[in-house]
Parts: sequence; C-alpha cells; structure tokens
Amino acid sequence: MKVLILGPANPYRGGIAALNERLAIQLKQEGHEVEIINFTLQYPKFLFPGKSQFTSDKPPAGLKITRMINSINPLNWIRTGHKLLKKKADMVVVRFWLPLMGPSTGTVCKILRKNKQTKIIAIVDNLIPHEKRMGDKLLTRYFINQTDALVALSECVYNDLDLFRKKQPKKLTPHPVYDHYGEIISREDALKKLGLDDKTGYILFFGFIRDYKGLDILIEAMASELLKNINVKLIVAGEFYANKEKYTSLIEEKGLQNRIILHTNYISEKEVGYYFCASNIIAQPYKTATQSGVTQIGYHFNKPMLVSNVGGLPEIIEHQKCGYVVEPKPDAIAEALHDYFTHNREAYMVSEVKKAKEKFSWNNLTNVLFELHKICS
Repeated sequence: MKVLILGPANPYRGGIAALNERLAIQLKQEGHEVEIINFTLQYPKFLFPGKSQFTSDKPPAGLKITRMINSINPLNWIRTGHKLLKKKADMVVVRFWLPLMGPSTGTVCKILRKNKQTKIIAIVDNLIPHEKRMGDKLLTRYFINQTDALVALSECVYNDLDLFRKKQPKKLTPHPVYDHYGEIISREDALKKLGLDDKTGYILFFGFIRDYKGLDILIEAMASELLKNINVKLIVAGEFYANKEKYTSLIEEKGLQNRIILHTNYISEKEVGYYFCASNIIAQPYKTATQSGVTQIGYHFNKPMLVSNVGGLPEIIEHQKCGYVVEPKPDAIAEALHDYFTHNREAYMVSEVKKAKEKFSWNNLTNVLFELHKICS
C-alpha cells in the first residue's frame, strides 16, 4: 500500500516523532511505500515550554520525511491537503495528541477524504489533555469527525473515544516497544559513560519534566526514612517543561542535593541507552496519564518500572512482576522502592520484563491499522 503518516518527525524531537519514525520503518519492512508528512511549524515559540523543539540527531536512514504542515496557517492546511490529495494514498495514519493540532491535521484529512480511495486512521495518544484549555473539546471533535477509524494505545483513551466519535470503528493496541535507542550495554560501561559510582543503586526519572508527571512526589519519596539508609540515588534525566525552581527548591528543602542527580538538558538518542542501562529501576510517579513511551524504552532495555496507578500505566506493568503499580503518593513510592532494593527484586523482575515485552511488538500495531483499513474499505 501507499501510506502517509501525518505528524512530527525529525528534526522535531519527542515521543510522538519517535513513534512516527519507528512506525514508518516497520511499514517499509513490511513492503509498503511510506512517507511522513511533517510540520514546517509545529508549535509557535510562545506556546512551546522547552528550550528547543528540535533535535541534533540525524533522521533514520531510508525514510522519506517531507515538511509541509504549518500548524497555525489555514491557507497552508488547504494547500497541503490538495497536494496530498494528488498522491492518492491508500491509507493516511494521522497522530492526535493535543487539541491545538486538531485544526491543521483535521483540515488536511477533511480534504483527503474527498479521494474515495484514501482512508484516514488516527492514532490517538491523548484525547483529553493533561493540561486543559478552553476550546479543547471543540477542536478535538473537529479532528475526530475527519477520520474513518481510530486507534487507542491505552484502555482509558479507548473508552474516552466514545465521547467524541460518531460511527468510526475503533481498536485498542498497546504502545509498541521503543527498540531504536541502541543496543543494551553493561551497567558498568553505562555508569562509566555517565561518570557515576558503581557501588550505588540508581532510580531513573526520564523524559520532559511536566507537573503532571509527579517528579515532586518522587522527590518527597526520596526524603522518606525508608530510603535514607539505603545507598540509592535518583537520576532526573530530561529537560524542564515546568518551573525548574519549584523542583530545585524542594530538593534543597528536603536536603537531597547529594542524593538527586540532575541531568536536565535534552538527552540525545545516542545517550538514552546510557541512562537506562545504568539504572536499576525506572520511576514514573505520574499524577495523570494515558500511556507512556518511557515504559516502552524501559521494556527495550529490560528494566523494571515503578508506575502510578493512573490512566493506562497499570495496563503496561504487572504489579510485583515487571515492577510496581502504586498510588501517586510519597509513602507508597518509598515503600515500593524500599522493597525493591532491600529484598533484591531486580533479577526476578528483569526476567519478567523480558517475557512481557513480547506482547509489545510493532507488527501488532501495523496489523491493527490494516484491519481497520479493511473494515473501512
């Protein structure tokens, strides 16, 4: 088939772009003709909370990535739609993660649907945003109305789809493993790369730092009496998309300057593996969530994970096998981490992670896409 993927890709960074690129690779391996239709402008600068939207990493070899969509220019949406209409794609896979993107990608899809051959299938990462704004529902509904079928990557989003969809078929499939961040290296080599002590245990908080991700809860857990006498440190690896001072002040207030390592610049793709391979457990103390790409990086590197009992996270981690599912509260997190390090749970949980990650294959996602295409045809 001829497949277009509408959404961010290199030179943009982040989990949405990473999934689009890895999905394109999978589709090409399966013999399809694939092109990613990328943004010329994704977020206006005044709306972007981080330092940069762009990565210095090279795009994956062999992928066709074309920058065409300006997220805030309606004339561009119409021009882009008519350009893509001429391509006569069999399937358009469009990403939806934020209502702000609904008008641009929704208008492009509305024009593409004029071609009776092309079917529009949306992968919906977040339907109801973590940080709500006026007009979200209106923009979301506009986008959903331009699709032929819908894919959710977590059960909570799958259920939420009924708030907006009309008669489009929908399917649920788990977020695949992010397996493009390099090979697993030894913990010793990873620690050397990061300049860390090999006698210490490490907890990793990874990814862009937003308030809903609960880093403040994890910091408070690190101050618990349960963890004070254990030789463990927290690595925070990722750029601040929230008020940095809020977190650094909390670290100082709790006296944790020597037990929390802040690597808060953007982590390049080649560096990701060092942080995961150096760590003993990954912590995601999210206050709200749908699914998370961080867990799927964790699965790739065979790492046990601690996640909050919110959104779709409990669907991904089996409690006391692949890690822990706890309430997003400091005491609950501290108790789980104390159990992990004092009872030497790592070897057992790593073995369970290796077994579990088999269900997160990329062909599961492509099979769902083509099943929906068949239903719509």
